[in-house]
Amino acid sequence: MSGGELRRTLPRLPARPTDRLAAVGAVLLAVIVLAALLAPWIAPYPDNQPQPLRALLPPGGAHWFGTDQVGRDVLTQLLYGARTSLLIAASVLALSATVGVTLGLVAGYAGGWLRDVIMRITDVFLAFPALLLALALAAVLQPGVTTVIMAIAVTWWPWYARLAMSVAASVATRPYVDAARCLGVPAPVIVVRHVLPNSLTPVLVQLSLDAGGVILVAAALSYLGLGAHEPTAEWGLMVEAGQTLFTTNWWVVTFPGLAIVLTAFACNVLGEGLRNALDPRRTVR
Repeated sequence: MSGGELRRTLPRLPARPTDRLAAVGAVLLAVIVLAALLAPWIAPYPDNQPQPLRALLPPGGAHWFGTDQVGRDVLTQLLYGARTSLLIAASVLALSATVGVTLGLVAGYAGGWLRDVIMRITDVFLAFPALLLALALAAVLQPGVTTVIMAIAVTWWPWYARLAMSVAASVATRPYVDAARCLGVPAPVIVVRHVLPNSLTPVLVQLSLDAGGVILVAAALSYLGLGAHEPTAEWGLMVEAGQTLFTTNWWVVTFPGLAIVLTAFACNVLGEGLRNALDPRRTVR
């Protein structure tokens, strides 16, 4: 078979702008994650090393992104801050998805009074704006990375519970699930083997879409003094520390702000791309 015949026989997906944007987002996010993982090896200076005599140096050869008000290299702080911000996002999403999906699967498969109880509890959490509830919880607890993770996770799990419940309720009525019940397969086995695998696709898409939002909320809590605190490197904390210097030493606040925006953008466009790719209604031409 010639090359031309082979190309004609392969299915071709239409090139969409969202697909290209999702690829850009995936590459950008991969670079950010890789930079965070390799921070101890690629950072030009040790983490959290103040040098008062080199305070507020503009971007240049020795300090590509300049230095902050205590002389720390901004690029180094950005790399280590990426580790903190991504750790918070991964931990929040893991906790939220674990709790929410578990409760949603139980509610969707069992139905009846158990579903009503779980969904009413979910509605109580959803009645409060997520950011305000996270602020209230963070204000009560001791500021720190662990506090940020717990405060955001408490406000995030209900969305996964509702999503998993709706999908599980649909999957639970399918013929192969009815056949498993007729064969006497225990309910927990049915949920794990049949309901859970067929409910993961929308959850995975939602996880990718939520990653950027979690990073923004974590940065907001740190900015308000309710999250990470010195000497921990975190993007929101860096923005808060440099906000008063924006008109005179713009680089102190600009680079961490750009890091937050670019990471949130990468997560959002990647999530949109996953949603389009996994959409069964998408036609192949």
